[in-house]
Amino acid sequence: MRQFLNFINGAFVATGKTFEKRAPVDNRVIGLVHEAGQAEVDAAVKAARAALHGDWGRMSVVKRVELLYAVADEINRRFDDFLQAELADTGKPRSLASHIDIPRGAANFKVFADIIKNVPTESFEMATPDGGRAVNYALRTPVGVVGVVCPWNLPLLLMTWKVGPALACGNTVVVKPSEETPGTATLLGEVMNKVGMPAGVYNVVHGFGPNSAGEFLTRHSGVNAITFTGETRTGEAIMAAAAQGVRPVSFELGGKNAGIVFADADFDKAVAGITRSAFENCGQVCLGTERVYVQRPIFERFVAALKDKAEALAIGPSEQAGVGMGPLISAEHRDKVLGYYAKAKAEGATIVTGGGVPGMEGALAEGHWVQPTIWTGLPESATVIREEIFGPCCHIAPFDTEAEAIALANATDYGLATTVWTENLGTAHRVAGAIEVGICWVNSWFLRDLRTAFGGAKASGIGREGGVHSLEFYTELRNVCIKL
Repeated sequence: MRQFLNFINGAFVATGKTFEKRAPVDNRVIGLVHEAGQAEVDAAVKAARAALHGDWGRMSVVKRVELLYAVADEINRRFDDFLQAELADTGKPRSLASHIDIPRGAANFKVFADIIKNVPTESFEMATPDGGRAVNYALRTPVGVVGVVCPWNLPLLLMTWKVGPALACGNTVVVKPSEETPGTATLLGEVMNKVGMPAGVYNVVHGFGPNSAGEFLTRHSGVNAITFTGETRTGEAIMAAAAQGVRPVSFELGGKNAGIVFADADFDKAVAGITRSAFENCGQVCLGTERVYVQRPIFERFVAALKDKAEALAIGPSEQAGVGMGPLISAEHRDKVLGYYAKAKAEGATIVTGGGVPGMEGALAEGHWVQPTIWTGLPESATVIREEIFGPCCHIAPFDTEAEAIALANATDYGLATTVWTENLGTAHRVAGAIEVGICWVNSWFLRDLRTAFGGAKASGIGREGGVHSLEFYTELRNVCIKL
């Protein structure tokens, strides 16, 4: 039975209170997670504060960059260990984790190390009232101790997406991974010690949200900034906590993303793209597509083609060859998704395919499986069109004009991402500029350049990270004015 310990000030710390970590594929207990209480969170924040003003705070940018490169190299050296931890926690297909999660998790350290090394600050010369001159220049200083609250769908990738730039900028961090996915955040503590990262720079506290590690961390007065990826309601609670002390936040929250397929699209590529955006990672991707709008001339053909793709997805455990979809993360989340499946049926949806639980044999029958599901025929007011489900499902509706497609895509409280499929360059530019989202893909999905701005509009988030935009959150600019 594996023990997932907290990592505080360079040491692994047990507590007297544990909770079970269950495997999504068969619901068996695979470990015990040591829940951090107020005392452990306080110790982690104090350790981070001490490191901030100790060796880490005095370290040159060149040396910081070397250490972050070493972290990335050590993750890659222990690739299989991180892969197995991620698969055990999430149950996702091996191909997905090995091609995206672990490589990106390592790359986040090198990318932001390069950015902090190469991005300059500003300087200005000015005249003074006495006829002299002065020079202004900016120093980029760390914001301080950063609380990092992570989701369970892409645990390593989205955690290092925050930890990488935070450390590159000279901050220290206290990470609260999801209670569902403690593995890779804990394992990263071993990497930090291996490469010689000063104690207290990277800390991990395990637990839940309310009245647990999450709340203790976000309310802690010693935390200078908070970054969070997860559902919007949790973001609202964290924002309220961050208001005490007027601390900055960076949020990537929920989405109810639209996909738009025009009649002139490359049909096969559009079907393949929407298959990915609707069903990849069992639909547990904040950027995923749950609303699909298809221009009327190709609507029926598209529905039939997507049905074939969904039904061809091989559902099974990570180690099974050819698996295209794994389980949902937990029994609780499975029940939530199945609840939406029931609501869609009750509200009159035409169930094109799916809508239930696949037949699994043996121990797998205890896992958190659901069928990839497609609906048509619902009005835009339907529950499954308005609310984020975070499962392998989508509703497909027809549209006639470009203006109608834009209006449909924007008719939501969220604004995270969209994917547009068209071979017309003018259509692509007009639609991408008109949809109220943080990122719009044209003829692609989940294609990311880490130098670009990433974040959500409306209820999908606050702020932007990626490239120099991460530096803007994880540092503060100090202007120095020198009269010559």
